[in-house]
Amino acid sequence: MKILVVYSSKTGNTKKIADAIFEILPEPKEIYSVQDAPPPEGYDFIAVGFWVNKGTADNAAQKYMKTIKGKKVGLFATLGAYPNSMHAKESMANGKELLTGNEILAEFICQGKVDPDLLARMPKDGPHAMTPVRIQRLDEAKKHPNETDCLYAQNAFREILPELV
Repeated sequence: MKILVVYSSKTGNTKKIADAIFEILPEPKEIYSVQDAPPPEGYDFIAVGFWVNKGTADNAAQKYMKTIKGKKVGLFATLGAYPNSMHAKESMANGKELLTGNEILAEFICQGKVDPDLLARMPKDGPHAMTPVRIQRLDEAKKHPNETDCLYAQNAFREILPELV
């Protein structure tokens, strides 16, 4: 079975998870950023990762995900919110929707640091303004993905290894 790992990463979070997943997958396998990824047709299993933007996959990942048809896939993502939050659950559901027509074998999402440019653009007031709770969450996000997150990602994909040989 020929395996492809494709990821979109703005701050390095999703690349870190992609590398961890790639490490445990069997040969033959290849890994690419979404900008350099080959067409999905030549692969049997595709692990695709994205960073969450406005509750779904970022634009580059979305474009690639829409080209994947009739494949076995694994989905992984990173975001600034807590991985057990409603925002994370909705973001993964939206990512899975982009892969309709494929068989999703594995999924994983974890917290990751937020792009400093985005933080600089946060409004001073309104629903997206900085609050003590938001500051606490963003401080926690700076610590991720960590080694434990990488192990959890590997475990999520390790469970499907029998289906990839």
